[in-house]
Amino acid sequence: MAWGSAPGLSAGAASVAGMKFSVTVGAVGAGRDPRGLAELARAVEDSGWDALFLEDYLVYQGDASQPTWDPWICLAAMAVATERIRIGTTVTPLPRRRPWKVAAEAVALDHLSDGRMVLGAGIGDPGDPFMEGKSPKVLAEMLDEGLELIDLLWSGERISFDGKHYRLEDVQLTARPVQEPRIPIWVGGNMLVPAVRRRILRWDGSCAYKGSTDASQQITPDDVVRLLEEGAREVKVSGGEPAAFAEAGAAWWGRWIAPMGVEETLAIVRQGPPPL
Repeated sequence: MAWGSAPGLSAGAASVAGMKFSVTVGAVGAGRDPRGLAELARAVEDSGWDALFLEDYLVYQGDASQPTWDPWICLAAMAVATERIRIGTTVTPLPRRRPWKVAAEAVALDHLSDGRMVLGAGIGDPGDPFMEGKSPKVLAEMLDEGLELIDLLWSGERISFDGKHYRLEDVQLTARPVQEPRIPIWVGGNMLVPAVRRRILRWDGSCAYKGSTDASQQITPDDVVRLLEEGAREVKVSGGEPAAFAEAGAAWWGRWIAPMGVEETLAIVRQGPPPL
């Protein structure tokens, strides 16, 4: 069975020439609480998109002027509200979490969605006060150990793990993912950083940016070609011309929608994916 495949998971109507289309939003503000995001997920599915992904913050981009909702609870609401689209985080700052808790929650969501979960992971923002002042180097070490630990726990076997930051002895999570050989793990971060690039090649996909998240087009089609030649399995891009990225071999093209009103968000979603 293919990486991240699940029985009965069909491609969306938007998938053309192998490319799929996603929407990414933050779980922040009015209308993006669990109920609101369940409704948005239905609209995303009905409008022909292939996925709805959530950014993972405790306080959205450090702005406490609007409420931020727990994205993992929102994913559960989205899972039961839909039948086809993929759901997941792009990305979860894994060093902020206990890897075994993330492993268990992801498995539950994979079952709730009948095998549609994606785990996007990165180091997070070192300036986030919930990161407890850890350096980027330490956060990167925790991310690498955390992903290895999650993968081991998803096996359903008894494991022991002796890392620099995490240590477990003779533990077992008996619930296993629906997807084989595991829930897809997509790596976020700046693809110009060698460690991020190595991480992309180690795991199942890339939702990385290039240089700065403020750039209107972070990754070029040539970047996608090079990543695939190096051995990347799936590459998700955001912005730019979808047709050029499809020709380069990108698996996903994503539309990020900034925090805004419910009707404004729905108006964008209901336009459907861009043509190729």
